This record gives sequence, structure tokens and C-alpha cells, in this order.
Amino acid sequence: QVQLVESGGGLMQPGGSLRLSCAASGSIRSITAMGWHRQAPGKQRELVASIIVGGIRNYADSVKGRFTISRDNAKNTVYLQMNGLKPKDTAVYYCNFIVRKGGPYEYEYWGQGTQVTVSS
Repeated sequence: QVQLVESGGGLMQPGGSLRLSCAASGSIRSITAMGWHRQAPGKQRELVASIIVGGIRNYADSVKGRFTISRDNAKNTVYLQMNGLKPKDTAVYYCNFIVRKGGPYEYEYWGQGTQVTVSS
């Protein structure tokens, strides 16, 4: 089994910064992709940022230039640096990993979610 543990959410004023972390543990042979998603009240979950094998990064238009996704392969950890936070960034943020355990199949796992609230 694979477990993801998130940390770093909280309350921040507009214009401030937060850094989210998501560490994976368990039977991981390799990681195909890592990502961050968010879900605001009454809205669908949306992709915020992702990073795949080879280091290619993808961002939602709404966060480009403000958020940065990065990873530490040795620690099986993905980060989301969020700068210039806006009230519309308020949501529960979820990390997800797509991993291989040694066979040909890939498995997707999700973190428990961490609340980010941007308000003055």
C-alpha cells in the first residue's frame, strides 16, 4: 500500500506565500507523475500543477507565474510553492501520485487534503 501525507496548508493574507508538501511512503518502485489538485466549495476538483517523468511541468492558467511545483525524488516528496496568493485560491488542496510497484500497471493515490484559506 502507498500512503500520501500532506502538510503546509493554513490561513494566509492575500499576497502571501505558502508551501505545501506531500510525502509518499510504501511499496513504490517508481513514480510516473505527481500533481496537486484543489477543490473549492461548490466547485469541481481541478488540476493546479503536475510534474511527470523527465521533469515536465504543467500549470493551470490561473496559477501560472505564481505557483511552482517541484519534487525531491530521494524523499518521494512533491512540493507546491504558492506565491501571490489570492482569495480565489482558497480551497482544499490534494496531492496525487501515479506510481508503479514493479509490474506493468500504474496506480494512483491521493493525499488526505489540506485546507488553504486566503483572506484578510
